[in-house]
Amino acid sequence: MGDAAMPLFPEAIEAYVSPEGTVIQMPLQETERIYGFGLQFMRTNHRGRTRHLRVNSDPKEDTGETHAPLPFWVTSEGYAILIDSARPLTVYAGSAVRVDSKRPPAAKNRVDDADWMATPLSDTLEVLIPYEQGATVYLFAGSASGERSESSLLDAVRRYILFSGGGVLPPRWGLGFWHRVSIHANAEETLREARQFRERNIPCDVIGLEPGWHSHAYPVSYEWSEERFPDPEAFVRSMAEEGFRINLWEHPYVSPEAPIYEELLPYAGTHSVWCGIAPDYTLPEAAAILERQHAQRHVNIGVSGYKIDEVDGSELTGNSWMFPAQARFPSGLDGGRMRQIYGLLMQNITERAFKKKNVRTLGLVRATNAGGASKPYVLYSDLYGHREYVRALCNSGFSGLLWTPELREADTAEEFIRRLQTTCCSPLAMLNGWASGTAPWSFPEYESIVRSTIELRMRLMPYLYSAFAAYREEGIPPFRAMALEMGRPCEKQPTDQDLGQFDSSSAPYGLYGEDFSIDDQYMMGESILVAPLFAGETSRDVYLPPGDWFEFHTGVRHRGGQFIAYAAGLDEIPLFVKDGGIIPLMPVRPSAPRPGEKVPLEVRCYGSKQCVFRLYDDDGETTAHEAGHCRWIDLHADGTSVMHAELSQRADDRAFTYGEMKWTYMQSNG
Repeated sequence: MGDAAMPLFPEAIEAYVSPEGTVIQMPLQETERIYGFGLQFMRTNHRGRTRHLRVNSDPKEDTGETHAPLPFWVTSEGYAILIDSARPLTVYAGSAVRVDSKRPPAAKNRVDDADWMATPLSDTLEVLIPYEQGATVYLFAGSASGERSESSLLDAVRRYILFSGGGVLPPRWGLGFWHRVSIHANAEETLREARQFRERNIPCDVIGLEPGWHSHAYPVSYEWSEERFPDPEAFVRSMAEEGFRINLWEHPYVSPEAPIYEELLPYAGTHSVWCGIAPDYTLPEAAAILERQHAQRHVNIGVSGYKIDEVDGSELTGNSWMFPAQARFPSGLDGGRMRQIYGLLMQNITERAFKKKNVRTLGLVRATNAGGASKPYVLYSDLYGHREYVRALCNSGFSGLLWTPELREADTAEEFIRRLQTTCCSPLAMLNGWASGTAPWSFPEYESIVRSTIELRMRLMPYLYSAFAAYREEGIPPFRAMALEMGRPCEKQPTDQDLGQFDSSSAPYGLYGEDFSIDDQYMMGESILVAPLFAGETSRDVYLPPGDWFEFHTGVRHRGGQFIAYAAGLDEIPLFVKDGGIIPLMPVRPSAPRPGEKVPLEVRCYGSKQCVFRLYDDDGETTAHEAGHCRWIDLHADGTSVMHAELSQRADDRAFTYGEMKWTYMQSNG
């Protein structure tokens, strides 16, 4: 990305060590917005809030605790900060006013002033890193000039993602549709349920097994149940013949019934979880034991990935099942720090098992931390609010994370379809029927809508695969909030009702830094804007950034730089393509193309703006792309009828995926 100017004057950053730990201070501009802090469900702009960056399996309050509490943030001034610490730290994001402030807020009268706030906005951001006598802080610039520009916000995030090793490029099948079967399903039942996808012509690539596949769960054995899966290798082979990959649920707490229990016992922490040991996987010896077992018993027979559960826990909830903060591990780490990184450690171990076999994987994980962008895992949660899920999807890009708003169950067919539409426009499209038994055909009268929604996901695979390639090589988040698209804060105009009046009964501590960020729509890839609808809605307001935008399905044009009211039937999720957008689509298939299998493309061109789309291609499964065995194809359109494709990078002459291209020009004035 080239060199960049220092985005802050070094003398403006202060730090000192106190008995409580290390404190870092930096100035905030009057209108500066603060984004990031990992996977956040409750708000997008954190200015004026205190963020407790502690891992939490049940983050229902707006405290900053979450599944992925990254000590990383980016501001609207076009720079980003990373604190290199596994401690659960606290960030006062303009919520602690210093007496020596250069721009102190005005004192308000709580009795008479409607805009009185319990937390007046400070001109300083402060970080407390407890117990640490010093810390490493990374500062990421935005634009090369050091001046704020439209790209500086995104560029600061890109530098962090590239610093983390670049974003992950999943196997092509990982971008297909996923389905998880019941916790009690056996081999025969799983195969029978999977075959229904083929019989009903519904695309599906991955079938997930829940705890019942284990011989012992909670704690886990990592071994197959002889009763439910008497011949694991034959089962995995049978599923592969039908075109299905297998993903296995697990967690880190090893059962005394596990064959590797005694081997791991010397590396265990002082406290058990569900009467299973919690090994110290910062130690290479312990990590090697688990990696070897996974390779021999899972990867070598064709298992394609894992769902890593229960790596978060919570210290503050009454049901605190995780090992406590005072736990100690052989490496010297305490329980508080181990909880912060346990998800990352499990990702590292399992990823290595696949890499040594020269295959890519994609899985699910319930907790991660800084630097996890390059790991082949997508975050998920046991929470279940649709709007919060969409807000988390918007927020994920600020920290270089991947997040799936998975579908589990729904009270009505309408809610089921609206949730399905969102998950099919996310990094990982999954229906999780582990407890409810929900399947795509659970609402028979709407099965055709369900099928067409999943088919759209399948058709978009070339477009999404190219977006993930840009994530890996250029650090561009494949799913991102409108603020990253526009390079500046993107907010709704608050109404008088939003702002309200001071009422000591309904708001005894005043207005608490309300967030009016646009957090219910987002960008998917380079050119598609996604504006989900929620149960009970038949229309919504959509903000279109400046420029022309076109409806994905019809090509109807809308002028940008404004909110538009958009109505959509139950069979449609509103999708808009920016002027000059090029969208490569492949035909609907039961599952993703295999290496060397040729598929034709429909290349849609929207609008009148000249544009180039970089279509990425490789074998889709192995790690050969890391050695350069891949290619980029530049798709050119000049806004009329002149369209062509050309290779911009050729690695070799081996067979790749895309064959004949049909070009379609999409534009209508409605």
